[in-house]
Amino acid sequence: MSQGKKVSIIGAGNVGATVCYWLAMRKHCREIVIIDRHANVAQGKALDILQATSPEGSHTQISSTSDYQMIADSNIVVITAGSPRKPGMSRDDLLMVNASITREIIEKVAYYAPEAIVIIVSNPLDAMTYVALKSGHYPRGRVIGMAGILDSSRMETFISQKLGFGYGQVTASVMGGHGDDMVPLPRYSSVNGVALTDLLTDVEIEEVIEKTRNGGAEIVGYMGTSGYYAPANSTVKMIEAILSDARSIFPCAVLLEGEYGYHDTVNGVPVVLGANGVEEIVELPLNANERHQFGKSVESVNVLLEILRKNEFFSQKETPLT
Repeated sequence: MSQGKKVSIIGAGNVGATVCYWLAMRKHCREIVIIDRHANVAQGKALDILQATSPEGSHTQISSTSDYQMIADSNIVVITAGSPRKPGMSRDDLLMVNASITREIIEKVAYYAPEAIVIIVSNPLDAMTYVALKSGHYPRGRVIGMAGILDSSRMETFISQKLGFGYGQVTASVMGGHGDDMVPLPRYSSVNGVALTDLLTDVEIEEVIEKTRNGGAEIVGYMGTSGYYAPANSTVKMIEAILSDARSIFPCAVLLEGEYGYHDTVNGVPVVLGANGVEEIVELPLNANERHQFGKSVESVNVLLEILRKNEFFSQKETPLT
């Protein structure tokens, strides 16, 4: 257990609450604070999780509040808050709403927990990571978007299902943005050391890739809401790596400053996660097709960033703290 470590979670929805639950059950930190504007809901979930973890011998203290002062001295702050798309709302409308929510939150996080590493889970993920970086004036290694671990875990699941074996032994790699333009990398995927290309045909691999791209939408189709167990677990893996200074390699959304040939944009790439957040960005040698796909992924994120710029989002006066 990482004694003395504190994690704050902004948003007590399904993902935020599940992150809290697993962190407490796996005893990775000493204190968890859940922040939500619906204080009663957050309080109820915190109490429920405490009662679940007590029989497991967890010493993690969990508190809930709507007061951002409570996040002081956090090692990590996880931001899951955001608005779902409502009837009559365009994607551009949703982008502007969630960008405003993210900016408002990150300004408070930067004020009350200035040393914390920030993990962004809110969608659209890559654009919100960029908004958080710029609004909070952070060095790029301290704001990290959670996407690639989730997309990789989905790909690993679909590989195992396609093979009918290898469960728990699959390593899959996914780069790119979190969405239709993600870039699954079968060349860098394997089953217990055996290359995926030696186990599946090109057609079967393409079927796995297609299922991976639609992995989130499939869950929404079944239950009318986004998944939360897998996203929460992926977030906890990032938290574990940072709190324990594991220097593990994970695909995460980060600001690119020349890596892979791109500047001033956020996209998913392999990074080394440790005590300082992103310790290093790993540049994989990509073939022509992979470079093309990654370029499309970058462009799709840049379209969103351009919408924000056209609406003068980054030149707007910062909102006062409340």
